[in-house]
Amino acid sequence: MLRFRSILYIWLFLAIPGAGFAQARDTVKFKGQLSAWTLYNGGLDLPVHMGGRYIPQLNYEIQMPDDKLLDFEASLNINGNFGFNPFDSIASTHSFKAYRLWGRYSTRQLEVRVGLQKINFGSANLLRPLMWFDEVDPRDPLNLTDGVWGVLARYYFLNNANLWLWSLYGNHDPRGWDIAGTSLGIPEFGGRFQSPIPSGEAALSYHHRVTDTRGVNGALPEYEKVQENRIGFDARVDLVVGAWFEASWVNSKEDLGTFTNQELFNIGVDYTFGVGSGLYVIFEQLLVAYDEKAFQFQNTNTFSLASISYPIGIFDNISGIVYYDWDNNSIYNFINWERSFKHLTMYLMAYWNPEDYRIPTQETIQNLYAGRGIQLMFVFNH
Repeated sequence: MLRFRSILYIWLFLAIPGAGFAQARDTVKFKGQLSAWTLYNGGLDLPVHMGGRYIPQLNYEIQMPDDKLLDFEASLNINGNFGFNPFDSIASTHSFKAYRLWGRYSTRQLEVRVGLQKINFGSANLLRPLMWFDEVDPRDPLNLTDGVWGVLARYYFLNNANLWLWSLYGNHDPRGWDIAGTSLGIPEFGGRFQSPIPSGEAALSYHHRVTDTRGVNGALPEYEKVQENRIGFDARVDLVVGAWFEASWVNSKEDLGTFTNQELFNIGVDYTFGVGSGLYVIFEQLLVAYDEKAFQFQNTNTFSLASISYPIGIFDNISGIVYYDWDNNSIYNFINWERSFKHLTMYLMAYWNPEDYRIPTQETIQNLYAGRGIQLMFVFNH
């Protein structure tokens, strides 16, 4: 992993203007995003939380003959937050890490990207079975997610079909729907083929990795290496309404009991109603199953989700998301008012959720969003 990153750093260094690649058509861009937020949730041990984040981003492009492009991106995620109970106790966390660090070569039909990057795909909008390499929370207005280290190649055919091939290395932590992390020192690989269909598009995806089930709090039998294969399918059509289907099957070659097979299915629709400035509505239904044998559907969870978004004038937008957990008869509510200025955006968010927080794939924030609370966020882009 160290050698892989060292090669990337050298590549980025060689692309700096004046290092031998600079041409008249080279461009350098610097931008950043600064955000600050505060949250109050009276049900927490530390009811008041405050935090800030800065993501500086540097892009460098080398425009080559015949519409070829060599470009690079480097950005950091610098953040800190603290929670406190006034006059009683306080706790804080902080981190400083690379957010994106990649180099890319592209032509009219080919793109090859190497480094720390975001990889996501699929037709679903919110409850995504194909969230294999990211952890985007649909309630996060910034859509933040850590990247993965690897190589991604995409080829675009003239009929609008496209082929993806990737290889990942050095990404140990679980992602998205993962039950266990990836074994260190063993590459992952996979691919995806997406093709036009009448009124839409469809795709088939595959991924292989070796997992390490040790140290998962006793939830799984402990193996140092478990071969795992994933198959995904998704399709979207746009008729009177937009409609999609997305599915993922994850199979482990060792006996992990109930977690040997994981099946996820999502169906959804979206439509913009001609009400005022346009009321945009999404509905999704998700089925999650864990089985010793594939497709038994003996251990399932079902979630419904509705999302609405409505622009109020030029600068304001109000949106809301409602989750319903059918197995536990629980409702999760989230509403967001967004106010935009030239470089500054304000978000005022409120939520009303069960104390026993069970929304899938949102483990990183479940403690803050359990119960009832309100959050104010300011985002400055330069």
